[in-house]
Amino acid sequence: MSRSRTFRFGSFLLLVLLVGVAAVGYSAWQRYQSFADTPMEGVEKGDSVVVERGDSFRGVLSRLRDAGVRGGEEIEWRLLARQLGADASLHVGEYALEPGMTPRDLLVAMGRGDIIQHRFTIVEGWNIRELRAALARARPLEQESAELDDGALMEALGHPGEHPEGRFLPETYQYSRGDSDLDLLRRAYGAAEQALATAWEARSPDSVLETPYEMLILASIVEKETGIAEERPRIAGLFERRLRIGMRLQTDPTVIYGIGSDYDGNIRRVHLETDTPYNTYTRAGLPPTPIAMPGVAALQAVANPEPGEDLYFVAIGDGSGRHLFARTLAEHQANVRAYLRNYRRNQAGGE
Repeated sequence: MSRSRTFRFGSFLLLVLLVGVAAVGYSAWQRYQSFADTPMEGVEKGDSVVVERGDSFRGVLSRLRDAGVRGGEEIEWRLLARQLGADASLHVGEYALEPGMTPRDLLVAMGRGDIIQHRFTIVEGWNIRELRAALARARPLEQESAELDDGALMEALGHPGEHPEGRFLPETYQYSRGDSDLDLLRRAYGAAEQALATAWEARSPDSVLETPYEMLILASIVEKETGIAEERPRIAGLFERRLRIGMRLQTDPTVIYGIGSDYDGNIRRVHLETDTPYNTYTRAGLPPTPIAMPGVAALQAVANPEPGEDLYFVAIGDGSGRHLFARTLAEHQANVRAYLRNYRRNQAGGE
């Protein structure tokens, strides 16, 4: 074979080899692209994967496999992570695995730190027992306060000697896996401090209240007395007038708080007549501490109570949660009779 023929044959073989390599490379690229943008298999709604501090990329892939994710070779995951710039910047946290999510979607989320945010709501009017019971049920919140009594709890939060009632602002808080109940309570305490300071600064110049803590106590009573937004300032004004003239508050929620865990849902005359530090039928002035967690609206109502002459109020008794207000004892007694009629009528209708 002549040298020119040998050269042409060699060039042909090289061309065939290059075409073959290109075909294999194109096929691999197509497969890689398909892997990157094809929904992951084995994913069900509610699934998640956790990236922990110190995890290697291989460790993260192992967690994905443990979570049920199928498909894709390790080299494909690594190439995609490098392409997205996520290989060295996976943020610690819990990530949602949603049906239809692709490997690209997941790695982008991990690179940005789009971790799952869980929610916990402190309900307006909860007392500290109810708050702590709800925290104990919250998952995946880490439980660090279960063995602490109220005093130890406040010490752990950095506020030794403070009574915990009323100190945590009712609202919805977001948290991520790894956060603890103490973390959440610290945030709620700070939010309550800020809300109280704001209300105190905005208080009426002729307020009968002498300290922010007195405002917190009265706001907790208003919170327990009504869930009707427009009634809060009116009830706050009524209680302020009672405090100003030295009239006892005579509010059932304080008596119930004094009964504590023994309260069975019914307040009786014996309860009203049994003296405790929280019985505002037997003692004048405010109780020694708040009786619940007041929300921002209750604090604002106490900061700017509605003017008027009302000194008495009683529930309407129709199930609406609204109240009848009165200036005099005679008017109040008539309202009480109306309440009893409505209450009996509703009871009879429900039987």
